[in-house]
Amino acid sequence: MTNPQDLKTLGLTHFFFQSNHALFRTNPGVPVATALSHASHLLHISKLLTSDTSAANDPELHACASQYLQELSKALVDDAVKVLSPDP
Repeated sequence: MTNPQDLKTLGLTHFFFQSNHALFRTNPGVPVATALSHASHLLHISKLLTSDTSAANDPELHACASQYLQELSKALVDDAVKVLSPDP
């Protein structure tokens, strides 16, 4: 049985698409717990940006930054899910 601490990201998840081309992807070999911890931090910052958007001088900038952080977070979670629940 595999120790959960030994699970590493696969680096197969692409994100931030422009004209149907992925600009970035996750990196392989990152401990899954680390990737999920980073995703949690990114989502927290995204939440703070979103709640601050209405009071910001440039709400569009806040919204774009929040969206980018959400894409990063989703990619990390998706890559971790590929490791934790492989296809049968």
